[in-house]
Amino acid sequence: MTPTRSRPIDLRRRPRPREALIQAVLFLSGLFSILITIGIVYELFKGAWAFFTHPLWEDTNKPLAADVSPQDVRLPVRPEGRDVPPGAVIRVDDEIMKVEAATVTELTVQRGYRGTTPAPHHAGVEIFLEDRVSLWEFFTGTRWVPQTGEFGILPLVNATFIVSLIAMLVALPLGLSIAIYLSEYASPRVNSILKPLLEILAGIPTVVYGYFALTFVTPLLRRLLGPDVVDVYNMASAGIVVGILVTPLVASMSEDALRAVPRSLREAAYALGATKLETALQVVVPAAFSGLAAAFIVAISRAIGETMIVALAAGAGPNLTFNPFKAAETMTGHIVRISGGDLSYDSIDYNSIFAIGLVLFFITLALNSLSQRIVARFREEYR
Repeated sequence: MTPTRSRPIDLRRRPRPREALIQAVLFLSGLFSILITIGIVYELFKGAWAFFTHPLWEDTNKPLAADVSPQDVRLPVRPEGRDVPPGAVIRVDDEIMKVEAATVTELTVQRGYRGTTPAPHHAGVEIFLEDRVSLWEFFTGTRWVPQTGEFGILPLVNATFIVSLIAMLVALPLGLSIAIYLSEYASPRVNSILKPLLEILAGIPTVVYGYFALTFVTPLLRRLLGPDVVDVYNMASAGIVVGILVTPLVASMSEDALRAVPRSLREAAYALGATKLETALQVVVPAAFSGLAAAFIVAISRAIGETMIVALAAGAGPNLTFNPFKAAETMTGHIVRISGGDLSYDSIDYNSIFAIGLVLFFITLALNSLSQRIVARFREEYR
């Protein structure tokens, strides 16, 4: 009897069109998110570039002393007012000129500069001097007054960090305490009740939080500390409510980090005679440090980017102060106020929004990079 020959096993990969389609959809989703981020960054850079290259025209209080024809290159000016140095760019009516030489009573200029048309000008017309916002002025200036051409972002940055610091002083201990209770102490029944309540707290619109800060927290602070100490609009009430807002985020992420710690570490601590509190604080929390640090940094990023609470409760004017009970405007609050005003498109006030937004973007990017470094540095692997 001749043995039957078995058929060879086909080890080639079989085509799976459904799996390939799912993989393509997932790839396109990731690519779409990257393209959106690139588009946001492009618009921020474009607006910020326009802000730093947009000319500011400052009144020199030095008017023309006589009528000037389109052919004249010597402009008689009155001696009073601000000096105009050689090389400066000036504007008389709608014509832009470049100063080649200057004395107290006369300017020698290049007419029709930057494609403008030389035109006659009458005596008494004011001369405006061109200025631009420099990076040094932007990052070191202590006054943000667009009406006078002062664009120092320090008051906005200072208020943003003070509000975020107050928020973290509220959210971090409260959120970590909630996370420890849910992961180490709460029964499944209690956990099933508290978790949805935290999610509801996280889902409340931020504008409601803003009015809560303005109508409840601020009057409470003024009643406790006195109306002379606490302004109606202040950074303290905004920071407290922002902390309440980000507490569910801290609690949820911290609980996930604590639950990821293996049960064997807890049992080993109990076997050595440790109490539940000692085990939670001295074993579980240090073992989950990387996840907790990531949760804290994400919460800080969320607090820095909060808009409606600070717009309603913190104040509506830049103010460089370290007193949390005074009114001061944050970066996001300023963006909301300016963008909602009557600003002409492509004006320097309008483009300043993009410069502030770019600073916020880089702050958030730096915090996210720090979070990844901390997670990679302190990650614990258990087998």
